[in-house]
Amino acid sequence: MSDPPTDGRGGGATTDRPLDSERDRDVARAINQRIFETSLDLILVVDRQGNFIRVSPSSAAILGYQPGEMVGRSATAFIYTDDLESTRREMRLARRGHPMRNFECRYVHRDGRVIPLTWTGVWSGAEEQHFFIGRDMTERIAAEDRLRRSQQLEAIGQLTGGMAHDFNNLLGIIIGNLELLRDGPKDDVEAAELRDEALEAALRGANLIRRLLAFARRQPLRPQRIEINELVAGIVTLLSRTLGEQIEMELRLAPDLWQTVVDPAQLEAAITNLATNARDAMPKGGRLTIATGNRQLDEHYAAEHAGVSVGDYVVIEVTDTGTGMSPETLSHAFEPFFTTKEHGKGTGLGLSMVFGFMKQSGGHINLYSEPGKGTTFRLYLRRAEGDVAASDALAAAQPPVRHGGETIVLAEDNEKMRSVVAKQLRDLGYRVLEAADAGDALDLLLRAQPVDLLFTDIVMPGGMDGLDLAREAIARYPDLKVLLTSGFPEARLDRDELPARHLHLLSKPYRRQELARALRDVLDSDAGRR
Repeated sequence: MSDPPTDGRGGGATTDRPLDSERDRDVARAINQRIFETSLDLILVVDRQGNFIRVSPSSAAILGYQPGEMVGRSATAFIYTDDLESTRREMRLARRGHPMRNFECRYVHRDGRVIPLTWTGVWSGAEEQHFFIGRDMTERIAAEDRLRRSQQLEAIGQLTGGMAHDFNNLLGIIIGNLELLRDGPKDDVEAAELRDEALEAALRGANLIRRLLAFARRQPLRPQRIEINELVAGIVTLLSRTLGEQIEMELRLAPDLWQTVVDPAQLEAAITNLATNARDAMPKGGRLTIATGNRQLDEHYAAEHAGVSVGDYVVIEVTDTGTGMSPETLSHAFEPFFTTKEHGKGTGLGLSMVFGFMKQSGGHINLYSEPGKGTTFRLYLRRAEGDVAASDALAAAQPPVRHGGETIVLAEDNEKMRSVVAKQLRDLGYRVLEAADAGDALDLLLRAQPVDLLFTDIVMPGGMDGLDLAREAIARYPDLKVLLTSGFPEARLDRDELPARHLHLLSKPYRRQELARALRDVLDSDAGRR
């Protein structure tokens, strides 16, 4: 027979299961204690009456209380009042044998803040104790709120852009007709004054629509590589004369600032808008500081701010010492038409315009404010990449606009708009062939000899828009000149269907002088005639 098994210590046949079980229990207790001590979640052991028996050390970080300050006390002293009854109901159900469901119960922090917590737990009948694990949802709720606000602004932008397109067409008709009337007989002085007033009001309306489109991120931009410090310094020189002596200006320009690619005119308008708002927030005077710097936005920052990409940014800070904003005002600051100014003192489109411009430029805007302490806006612009040569800041002046006798096919589905534009084109000396849709325009191009330029609206019904029309026309007549127009400058001019030399856009509503110059720019370009 073989020797009996031993326990490894020289003895005879034994069974060490009780010892192993005890050792296992010791190991399990040690592991549980380690989890209890290091958990980032809040772990609570509660008796039948709702008194704390054990509290994990994480209570200090989550609630501001040390475990010893909570043990022996009733949970009702810490639970948010509105959640007491629902928590008691969950505990009663658990004691009656129902599995403990996930539920939410808010606790009150030592400093008075309400902390949202989501809980899981079980009831141990043998030990007459509840075991709870609570996770702090503060950051998650804040992130969801930021995302929700971002989506809300996006939806408002979509609606705003669509409405702006329709208003631009109406304003185009009004402005065009008023300019034609202004060029008529000059003998009626009173009528001339009325025409001028109406034209001025229509142009103000067009400017309002442009600001709406800026919020909707549908304005045409002309980005170029620029030195931010030079641009900011130039703006401050102008602002110091316009903001008033009661505003002290301070400029802090960081050395070795990175370059960025942005539309300089729109950026100047954005900074000027913020400076003007700052002045209004300091009616008794104060300090306005404009600073620049280089920043690297990491994954943590991007996670906290919806729509922000990780990377290198040039930041422009505009800080005032004014009245500041309440949390309620902050939550609506970038919404169009929201304003805290008196009726008639502001449109509520200033900050929404800046917001839209920054997003459209691939950047980011951040706002921090406290009532009575002032406000800081930070504009983040992506650092320029590559070795693209800087644009010439001293571009040659545009030559005088001359009239021409070329033939133009005008494609515009809005009958009144088409009539006004055709009259303007004829007044400028052009031969005009009118088309109500893309099909008519293609027929005219086929029949007319020769046609020098296709001038088409982008948004048209019938299954073929202006871009499709331009693509088809260029495919048939490669040397045809094309000028696109739209009251909805979302126009995607980077579509592969169109060669770069045909990507010319004139945004509605436009002045006759702008139309004349745009036509000559395209007609006088290098491409030959059909």
